[in-house]
Amino acid sequence: MKNKMIFGFHAVTSRIRHEASSVEEIYVDSSRVDGRMKDLLSAAKAAGVRIIPADDQRLSNIVGTRRHQGVVAKAGELSLARNLDELLDAIEGPPLLLILDGITDPHNLGACLRVADGAGAHAVIAPKDRAVGLNATAAKVASGAAETVPYITVTNLARTLRELKERDIMLVGTSDEVDKTIYDVDFKGGIAIVMGSEGEGMRRLTRETCDALVSIPMFGSVESLNVSVASGLCLYEARRQRLPGVR
Repeated sequence: MKNKMIFGFHAVTSRIRHEASSVEEIYVDSSRVDGRMKDLLSAAKAAGVRIIPADDQRLSNIVGTRRHQGVVAKAGELSLARNLDELLDAIEGPPLLLILDGITDPHNLGACLRVADGAGAHAVIAPKDRAVGLNATAAKVASGAAETVPYITVTNLARTLRELKERDIMLVGTSDEVDKTIYDVDFKGGIAIVMGSEGEGMRRLTRETCDALVSIPMFGSVESLNVSVASGLCLYEARRQRLPGVR
């Protein structure tokens, strides 16, 4: 089983809570004795996770950043669905997916996972190339969502988009160049919301494969929103439309 390092209270606590068997050991700053650390240690001990005292410098050396909050865990891969067919076959009701085409900033990926979890999206899908992987920084920013939302990487995004369409999942791409807005689209069926990269947006083939393109209305002076904020708005509009009584 391949191990990786995750850090930060949210990420480590969430992993212990959801799949403690995947946590091999945790390193904790022995100088921290606050309530947050005590709660984490209590959860780790109850789950039978090995605890290793360490100082701040060692923790920084392990993960390559000082933003570890005094806790680092060595953990294996999760048992979440890791391929598209496995995921889609297990979904009951209309799927709600978020597709990220070329997101390279781990902070943006982590934030997208967080809003995907909050909106109840079934998965986040991204290409393996020209995109950031689910590294320790992304997992920390996700605040536990990396342990609850499947992050599925695919070799050929265009082919994956076609496969989703074959399963009657509508592809809704986002663009600030179209008049139709997120409030003009029916999100009640199977939906995959497609977001482009931070600077260039969606690639041409991705854009052409989408069934519809929508924009987010902007009423202030800024021209666009951060990809995670835009993802949240789209996902929550889809979730709102699926509420009982909403037409």
